[in-house]
Amino acid sequence: RPGPERMERLGGLHRFMGWDKPILTDSGGFQVMSLAGISKVKEEAVTFSSHIDGSKHVLTPERSIEIQADRIGADISMQLDQCVAYPAEKDAARRAMELSIRWGARSKARFGEREKQALFGIQQGSTFEDLRRQSSEQLQEIGFDGYAIGGLAVGEGHAAMCEVLDYAPEFLPQDRPRYLMGVGKPVDLVEAVYRGVDMFDCVLPTRAGRHGQAWTWDGPLNLKNARFAEDQDPLDPTIDGPSSQYSKAYLHHLIRADEILGKVLLSWHNIAFYQALTAAMRAAISEGRFEAFRRDFHARHTSNG
Repeated sequence: RPGPERMERLGGLHRFMGWDKPILTDSGGFQVMSLAGISKVKEEAVTFSSHIDGSKHVLTPERSIEIQADRIGADISMQLDQCVAYPAEKDAARRAMELSIRWGARSKARFGEREKQALFGIQQGSTFEDLRRQSSEQLQEIGFDGYAIGGLAVGEGHAAMCEVLDYAPEFLPQDRPRYLMGVGKPVDLVEAVYRGVDMFDCVLPTRAGRHGQAWTWDGPLNLKNARFAEDQDPLDPTIDGPSSQYSKAYLHHLIRADEILGKVLLSWHNIAFYQALTAAMRAAISEGRFEAFRRDFHARHTSNG
């Protein structure tokens, strides 16, 4: 909602939401996996029923690019891919990876060459190194503006994700953006950057905020917890934003009373924290001290909120 055709009539997503900076959109592949009970994947297209009104939809690689690049007006569009949940049998992971390659070629053909918009290919292969390598090689033969690492953050856990990231980014070109899809917690970002990832997307900062969780340099805090009822300190004095002027006690009250302001303030704070985290990582990299930053982060960041 409100739908691609209406979005186009309203002048595209930038104008619709009043955002003049870059926008990245997903192709629908992950969403198809999440709707596995009401979708069917075939060579030509994915067919699925809307979880909103039950209406039938057909999504081809070409239609996905039309929606993202032409009607929505995304700056970065993603190829349509097939994502498999974890754990996956190797044959199933191979079939999904090979279908994603064919869909990637069709996505690129529909997208063409554009000066002001980019198209990313998506590496698949679950937790199988040889499949990840094959996917990367074939994607580079097609040629994309950037490359995503897909099929992670689908239930495999932090340790297994890091094992894949020990090799998956190295299969992709170093002169193009390498983007890890759907990740993640602050510790996930630090470990992924350490392994060569450049870009991320995740709903976690705002989803956590809506459920009373705030991310800080010392780890996550659950503002529902009674221990904050009379805590007059701010969430994190180093994070600038609207939430910095309020005490944990006030935020605790808002969350326990289910006031929407509490959800807004924590979401705003979490986004500001993630921005501070990524800025700190960029600075550490440019100054040649990322190893020390990573070590200090782990020493301070806990899960005792």
